Amino acid sequence: MQKLTGQDHLAFYDAAAPVVMADSLDGSKVFSQSRYEDGGGDYLNAPFGKEEYERFMEELVAADRVIKREFETADLFQACQPIEEIARRGFDAPRFGPLKPVGLTDPTTGRRPWAVVQLRAEDAHGQSFNLVGFQTNLTFPEQKRVFRMIPGLENAEFARYGVMHRNSFIDAPQMLSRTLQLSTEAAHALPVPIFVAGQFGGTEGYCEAIASGLYAALSVSAQLNGEDAPLLPEETAFGALIAYATNPETQDYQPMHVNFGIMKPFEKKIRNKRERYAAYASRGDEKLRGYVEALHKKGLIG
Repeated sequence: MQKLTGQDHLAFYDAAAPVVMADSLDGSKVFSQSRYEDGGGDYLNAPFGKEEYERFMEELVAADRVIKREFETADLFQACQPIEEIARRGFDAPRFGPLKPVGLTDPTTGRRPWAVVQLRAEDAHGQSFNLVGFQTNLTFPEQKRVFRMIPGLENAEFARYGVMHRNSFIDAPQMLSRTLQLSTEAAHALPVPIFVAGQFGGTEGYCEAIASGLYAALSVSAQLNGEDAPLLPEETAFGALIAYATNPETQDYQPMHVNFGIMKPFEKKIRNKRERYAAYASRGDEKLRGYVEALHKKGLIG
């Protein structure tokens, strides 16, 4: 696989920062701004005061961590330092690293914050945001407790918790087509096509692995029959994941599972969360029925 993908496109460590839903953030506290720029920007910023920051650091270094096997820990932490390990060097270490406030002005105070957590849009529609530089080894319950201490994230809904473990996966957005066919130059030179499924293909979760295997099998069957495989609509849950994972515009890709943060939004925003999720389900069901019908017409399922 290294020869087919190129070593530069293989990741050996799964180090993903948490992702939170945009509509769960407190807009009265976080502000949009890029460093050294006036007005809005590409990032949301959660500003800390000095006392808030020190309380956050105390809880961060004291929080429960996932215990790693010895063979994983050293190399993994050299490759990507968890935010809590940076804090153990000294409480000011994150403030001069991933939480540095330079070039930013809190519009509420008109001053530079003591520290800032930056959030970057995880999806093209800005429905979910990644906590920049927050790779972490904390347990999931502790991530929820501690990271909700960040100003503006008090009621944060997590689309994905941060994970750090030894793993291998390909840079799916740059290597896979929407049918999960490996599309590198070396792969195209082979006498037969290669399809990639499961976590190695950049999807996370047991159900997602099963779904990707089935989807890849349908793509293989279509190619054997000389047909173009129907594309799973991005309005469905797994279709949204495939669209996200194979979009060349997706940057710094990490394995992702199905979540509402990558779903295609409605043209008219539905503010009530329960109603919005029900609408996602209804729309997905309709699109899935159409997809199944297309599979029937091409003779790919009985």
